[in-house]
Amino acid sequence: MLAHVLSSAVLGLDAYIVDVEVDIFWGLPGISLVGLPDTAVQESRERVRSAIKNNGYKYPDQRITINMAPANTRKSGPLFDLAIAIGMLSASEQIQSNLLNDCILVGELSLSGDLRAIPGVLPLALAAKKAGLSSIIVPEKNAPEAALVEGIKVYGVADLKQAVEVLHHPEQAHPHPFQGNNHCTQRTCSLNFEEVKGQAYAKRGLEIAAAGGHNILMLGPPGSGKTMLAKRLPGILPEMSFTEALECRKIHSISGQIAPQEKLSLLRPFRAPHHSISPAGLVGGSSIPKPGEISLAHRGILFLDELLEFRREVLEVLRQPLEDGEVTISRAQLSLTYPAQFMLVASLNPCPCGYRGDRYRQCTCSPMQIQRYWHKLSGPVLDRIDIFLEVPRLESKELSIKGESESSEQIRERILSARQTQQKRFQQTTNQINAKMEAKAVEQFCELDRSSRQILEQAVEQMGLSARSYHRILKVARTIADLDSSETIQLSHLTEAIQFRTGAQRLCA
Repeated sequence: MLAHVLSSAVLGLDAYIVDVEVDIFWGLPGISLVGLPDTAVQESRERVRSAIKNNGYKYPDQRITINMAPANTRKSGPLFDLAIAIGMLSASEQIQSNLLNDCILVGELSLSGDLRAIPGVLPLALAAKKAGLSSIIVPEKNAPEAALVEGIKVYGVADLKQAVEVLHHPEQAHPHPFQGNNHCTQRTCSLNFEEVKGQAYAKRGLEIAAAGGHNILMLGPPGSGKTMLAKRLPGILPEMSFTEALECRKIHSISGQIAPQEKLSLLRPFRAPHHSISPAGLVGGSSIPKPGEISLAHRGILFLDELLEFRREVLEVLRQPLEDGEVTISRAQLSLTYPAQFMLVASLNPCPCGYRGDRYRQCTCSPMQIQRYWHKLSGPVLDRIDIFLEVPRLESKELSIKGESESSEQIRERILSARQTQQKRFQQTTNQINAKMEAKAVEQFCELDRSSRQILEQAVEQMGLSARSYHRILKVARTIADLDSSETIQLSHLTEAIQFRTGAQRLCA
């Protein structure tokens, strides 16, 4: 007998429906899997056989052929176990259910028939809703994540027997409740700016960067507080919307970077990869491309500590994502695009020993060592940085001063006000922050008076800046004006933006 069961698989960030066809007919007992299954799918034959027998069902002692359509797309992973098992039971007439034509089944079976959690359930539930299906059956631990999708019934089951019971009596089963905005964790960063002593200039630069989503580079000797400042940056960023959080959760779910039962977090991602990371680890890769660190930092922060310890080829792959907000990974048989709208925060020492220009310790690096050190950072990458900050070593008296610094909550209030101004400004577009303004928007919203334009032109000529740098200065000036609740860019706003840009010439020379 022939049976049809629906399952699903992830390709890129989205999922597609897989039609699992099971045909049982007289012949030499055996099982064949077709439809480009990988090793993990092929091994499901043994898991399914044991699960069926250990749950009291009869394993068919006939010839079994299983086809997974579309046949031209490679199927990978153990998530088809449940669909194959249910397909066998349906084809052998051990179960009958009208729900099979309107339901997706996914899950990895153990030999005892228990269902193990799988990664990437959220896009599978979204695919079921997009296909117009009514329900999805998933492992019990995956149910909270699948229930983030509204308008589809999510049945979390613990084992094969419970899945069969849901199919036999769906009216008696209880779908998992929708996990909407009320079920989100609105966590704030545990690290606070009030813990940072001094560094008023660096805090100001980070506030501007957070308000407009600008890329920022901090340079200073070891122990000056660069990493400490960067780790507190998520605490002053606005929370993500439910849609943004769902988009980020999809990426993290596919990558297996988050526990399936963990609630949806509105805190923006903060990724800090080690400097030994490969280009594929940063942008994504493998034979079946998976999201890299820049996609995991989508809508949040990518922090590259000790920037010049990263290999040059790793830094160069940042060019296109920083400009376009997405990354395309091409392989022989497919090409996938992942979102990568992140805020780059980088820190580095001025030289290999770290004490070039320090007031208290003498640099021991030779000119050749310094040249090789800076050679890793190319001009095009530097050109994509908006704000350059010098973070000097604090004096002992600054460390011993007792007094309350401005808290993250106080800084965050100003940033929220500036972000609201930007949302009103860009309400007719998909862009929401100043850093992502197109050239036409820069001309419209970053107008300068005559004296300000002359100063900017003079600065561009003296520093030899590119057109990209010219526009980035205007974007930073627009953000400073937003923080100042000014409708127009004043001369003070522009000069401060230029000052943050001149750091590139002074610090990186």
